[in-house]
Amino acid sequence: MVTPILHQAVTRFDDRLRPMVAHHFGWPSSDLPTATTSGKMVRATLTVLTGECFTSDAEAISRVAAAGAAVEMIHNFSLIHDDVMDGDKERRGRPAVWHEYGIPAAILTGDLLLAQAPLMLDGPWAADPRAARLLAEAVTRLAAGQMADLSLEGRAEASPDEALAVAADKTGALLACACELGALLAGASEEATRRFSRFGLRLGLAFQIADDILGIWGDPRRTGKPVGSDLRSRKGSFPVTAALASDTPEAAELARFYAGEGPVEEDEARRATDLVTRARRLDEGGAGDRALRDAGPRGAQLRTGTAGGPRGRPAVAHQLPVQPEPLMGRHPARAGIGGLA
Repeated sequence: MVTPILHQAVTRFDDRLRPMVAHHFGWPSSDLPTATTSGKMVRATLTVLTGECFTSDAEAISRVAAAGAAVEMIHNFSLIHDDVMDGDKERRGRPAVWHEYGIPAAILTGDLLLAQAPLMLDGPWAADPRAARLLAEAVTRLAAGQMADLSLEGRAEASPDEALAVAADKTGALLACACELGALLAGASEEATRRFSRFGLRLGLAFQIADDILGIWGDPRRTGKPVGSDLRSRKGSFPVTAALASDTPEAAELARFYAGEGPVEEDEARRATDLVTRARRLDEGGAGDRALRDAGPRGAQLRTGTAGGPRGRPAVAHQLPVQPEPLMGRHPARAGIGGLA
């Protein structure tokens, strides 16, 4: 449902930029078959599933699907630029756009996707004018979160609370927008729309923590990124800040590593990974649990699983780091995805 909309938009792109977009999505540059998947599509799936909670009207669902495509455009713009900023050479098991085509081309490709996003809400899918504002506000928060994330790099004194604040803006804002758009364009009440927005934000917090975990301990064959990629760039991710908050010798050594400069060698990345792991295990009471407890309301909600989901259901946040697939596997055909792979 969403993937064909994305394809239709990309086929209209300038011939000089379309190959970069196709490469990023994993589509053949000469032909864009509608059966091809386009990454995880988590945000578009959330938009469509949220909309389907409130309506089965075909026209309304078409508007919701177009909004899901708009959210995916923004998400992928952020990924392309993020790879440039982090210097990550791989994305989804392929060379990152900047590594394949150069940094200027990657910047322009990301800009193109960002500019295209609000246009997805125009034309035959024209809907509530608030939708475009929601997208703009999400991008504003995303940019602020990305800047805050960059400011945490190499900071040995970065706190778990700061890491959670970054997650709320960098990841939570767009997931909140995805859910809110689905509810809004499906005709949900203001209260229901707000509930789904809060659900998306909290889901985003959990999703970013899961991504932070994968950034250190994830299998490159599944993540498409090198082992310890976040440690190589000295990112102040949640596991790192939790480890730094522990009162252990490993935390002190990790702080010295984060205070360093220059490229990180393979053995240094492995040692840093070991330090984060050992600090978590050795800290009395558990650094991660304590960090969540001390991180305020967001942490308490994530730690206990009591963050209110839609229709009073408990949030699924605590499930994501272990097995996120069941959430997205319910309607893969509707959103044009095949799970989270």
